[in-house]
Amino acid sequence: MNALTLSTVVGLALARASGARIESGPDGLVLATGARGGLLRADAVTVGNVVVTTRTALDPQLLAHEARHATQWAWCVVLFLPLYAVAMAWSWVITGDRWSRNWFERDAGLVSGSYVESPTRWARRVERGQPE
Repeated sequence: MNALTLSTVVGLALARASGARIESGPDGLVLATGARGGLLRADAVTVGNVVVTTRTALDPQLLAHEARHATQWAWCVVLFLPLYAVAMAWSWVITGDRWSRNWFERDAGLVSGSYVESPTRWARRVERGQPE
């Protein structure tokens, strides 16, 4: 599906633009390692079936996380980016970060993506003894 929607082509373009080394990965994934140039704000980003990372190799846990994102791309087709943006905004409103309540990151496994879950803003207020 990701090849049909051209999201994998976009992922390959991102990989090339970042200077990453491109190689075949498991389960139809394309691994683009050693990305540079400041294009990525995370350890790894998946676009279509392409996992772009600043690392020289992906550990199995992070690879499983990113593989789940490739499946999410396939399910959401061209709506993945706007839906992901909404999920990031929702998480920011609820927790102050872009991942803790982001459905896509939770579905892929927060811990396996190297994320630490933040409490909600309301829970932090209660912990500090402030009224809800």
